Amino acid sequence: TELCYILAMLKTSNAANTVGTEQDSLPEPPPECRVILFNDDFTTKDFVISVLISIFNKSEYEAEAVMQAAHTNGNAVIGVYTYDIALTRANAATARARKHGFPLKIEVER
Repeated sequence: TELCYILAMLKTSNAANTVGTEQDSLPEPPPECRVILFNDDFTTKDFVISVLISIFNKSEYEAEAVMQAAHTNGNAVIGVYTYDIALTRANAATARARKHGFPLKIEVER
């Protein structure tokens, strides 16, 4: 999704800009944000792994590694995304957790 946005912006920018160098016409990439998973004593490991797979598109191996890192260190980076994508995924994960009665905590850091 992020790559599609950047490529679309490049095509639009290059087509409209016939004067100047290519470097002048490149848009700035959107700022990226880290999505952080925090450990808690109530959310089950299986639930965390399922959220990481279904919402954050992690493989089972990646999901287990992120979950284990959060369990061991208190928190772990799920991934780095543009702000809109990070916020959308974090909110979806939190909403699903609340629906199932879990206090899962996920934050977006700029």
